[in-house]
Amino acid sequence: MPEISHSSVHTLGQLFEEVQLQNILGDGKTFPDCIPKRSLEEINQDYLYQKDKANFELKKFVLDNFELPKVPATEYKSDTTKSATEHINALWDVLKRLPDDAGGSIIPLPHPYIVPGGRFREIYYWDSYFTMLGLKVSGRTDLIQNMVDNFAHLIDTVGYIPNGNRTYYLGRSQPPFFSLMVKLLVDLTKNTLTHYLPHLEKEYKCWMRCENLSEKNNAQHRVVRMPDGSLLNRYWDEHATPRPESFKEDVELAHHAIQKPESLYRNIRAAAESGWDFSSRWFKEENSFATIHTTEIIPVDLNCLLYHLEVVLADAFLELGNNAESMRFQNLSEARKEAIIKYCWNEDQGFFFDYDFVAQKQKQSFTLAAAFPLFFHVATHEQAKTVQRILKDKFLKPGGLTTTLLHSGQQWDAPNGWAPLQWIAYRGLLNYGMKDLANHIKLYWTNVNSKVYKNTGKMTEKYDVWNKDGNASGGEYPNQDGFGWTNGVFLAMNKMDS
Repeated sequence: MPEISHSSVHTLGQLFEEVQLQNILGDGKTFPDCIPKRSLEEINQDYLYQKDKANFELKKFVLDNFELPKVPATEYKSDTTKSATEHINALWDVLKRLPDDAGGSIIPLPHPYIVPGGRFREIYYWDSYFTMLGLKVSGRTDLIQNMVDNFAHLIDTVGYIPNGNRTYYLGRSQPPFFSLMVKLLVDLTKNTLTHYLPHLEKEYKCWMRCENLSEKNNAQHRVVRMPDGSLLNRYWDEHATPRPESFKEDVELAHHAIQKPESLYRNIRAAAESGWDFSSRWFKEENSFATIHTTEIIPVDLNCLLYHLEVVLADAFLELGNNAESMRFQNLSEARKEAIIKYCWNEDQGFFFDYDFVAQKQKQSFTLAAAFPLFFHVATHEQAKTVQRILKDKFLKPGGLTTTLLHSGQQWDAPNGWAPLQWIAYRGLLNYGMKDLANHIKLYWTNVNSKVYKNTGKMTEKYDVWNKDGNASGGEYPNQDGFGWTNGVFLAMNKMDS
């Protein structure tokens, strides 16, 4: 069956653009998820022949030639007389998908997996780690094993883990949590780090891929050589075109941007790779989406994740008995740790910030990315103390931690809070013995989760942590039900005796 992929935008040409720009299916992600009933070439030829006829109806043509994404049949209905924990344990099998058949834009996976929920009908990379935290509590080691093996399969077949298992996500990844997934699985099973060493190495090579960096060309793909010679990373996408799943939004934004469309599209896609799509943290002017410049930014959270990958690679090679490679990765991790402190720590503010390597100065946005150095033990104890104070004074709200301090209308800004960032901050604080604030975050966050569940029967993608009712908004699409990472963090927090 032919695919609707990044290249299929060109195969379908005007048909794809008209469907997306007219938004005839109500959600830009729906059409790329459709399955064509015959070859794309035949469909396109018929469209070109019929489109100028007086009685032509675009929506009818699409429905005649494509199967809409299927919603898995389920008789599940929320019962709010049951606890949120009981609800989540029952929901795992509702969110579970069996190995895929090839067709449409799906990239088939060999093992069952958990989807986030709502419009997200496929596996997502960084979501899955936080989902796994809950699967661990629920005793679903089988699904954790399956999902790790699916990601290993993607690394083997694609060369990296894409944003999700859709062909239109090829060209970008997401925050690299695979090393944390492997560590989680190893702790639960008889697996060893060496079993996944080839996959950990391949992922690292993907993130560190670059040709000849020079003084004039200090950034290639995801790698940036800093002025002192150290290597840090940025988010990137191999394509510089509108996202097929958000085609209309990207094209419309290009009309309001000063930067060239190709630059704008790559910066949008790079922000999508970050998982924070979208946030003022990526903007030059904090209230102007059109000034997005993601590819010029060294994100503190990404580099902490790659620090962890280097540490795990060092451990895996040591386990293998390859002391030389182990020492090499240990040295790489230490060098990255020093560079994170040098470029992202602000002594005057007592906080971690992203770094604009083009302007050669730190960004000014206060964001929860600053909690990652605590989660990964990159921060000193003194640095952690001042981060703790700012989290308590500026970020802590009635429903947990706000993502940023700015109300921009973007979903990864105030007033929204997100499960993965609550977990990173919570565990990061516990790493430094800061139990009081950690427990407040846990209490406030799980309370707002429970309140929205009792009122709606749903665990949702994000929450308004400034508002007592917790219902969130903002972004390119409505708040989604499900929801994988919310479920996972809720169970994990309630399991923790902090």
